[in-house]
Amino acid sequence: MERVKKPKARRVRLSSVANSIRLTKAFSEDEYEMGISALATRLGLAKSTVHRLATTLVEYDILEQNRETGKYRLGLALFELGTMVRRKMDTNSGAQVQIHALADETGETVQLAILDHLSVLYIRIRESRQAVRMSSGLGSRAPAHCTGVGKALIAFQPPEIVQQIIDNGLKRYTQGTITDPEKLRAELATIRQKGYAIDDEEIEVGLRCIAAPIRDHSGQVTAAISVAAPVQRMTKKNLQATIPSVVAAAEAISRRLGYLPSLAGTLMAD
Repeated sequence: MERVKKPKARRVRLSSVANSIRLTKAFSEDEYEMGISALATRLGLAKSTVHRLATTLVEYDILEQNRETGKYRLGLALFELGTMVRRKMDTNSGAQVQIHALADETGETVQLAILDHLSVLYIRIRESRQAVRMSSGLGSRAPAHCTGVGKALIAFQPPEIVQQIIDNGLKRYTQGTITDPEKLRAELATIRQKGYAIDDEEIEVGLRCIAAPIRDHSGQVTAAISVAAPVQRMTKKNLQATIPSVVAAAEAISRRLGYLPSLAGTLMAD
């Protein structure tokens, strides 16, 4: 009689990354501080493994160690990351109505973007229904110095942020790209004065864009909204006619995020 071979039990080997994630998720409101033994028991891992993981996570501020008890707790790096995600989510959800309204009004592509690691990150896009249209993928990035949303964002950032962008190099994309640092600073000063930015074929030939800054409750510029279209439709005359709509949409989103000009001015003065 032929013996039936039983399948061998599959061994599941978790990577260090997976174990690190499991370790951070082991904490809770009730157990916000835990020692190596408790963590090892909770995770089903050797104490030496947990100690090695915890030491690495402390180095990157993912965990903190209580010097008095030796126990571990979640670190500030997670708080910072969570705050960043929350800010993006708040801006994104608060802008949805205005993005749709602006797209319907103009018939062109509307984009919502933030400044992330010195470049533009698109977090929401409503594409035009026109056959020829401006298109960029959600989550894609673009340079800050030659895009409408980028200039609308960095115009209101601290000088050191602008300097970092300049130090990274002002790459030329078209003949209209600003590559001179002083000209860029002058352009940003004009944007602060007018309250909106224009990309006139600076990143791509045949494309124009109008962008305006979005402020949070404290008055800080955290995002920008734009309308982009081919130059055949976004003529100089149409561009000027569209500016008020873009600025109005940015202001409406800012108010939804809690921005009150008089109150924000008082907070910044304090």
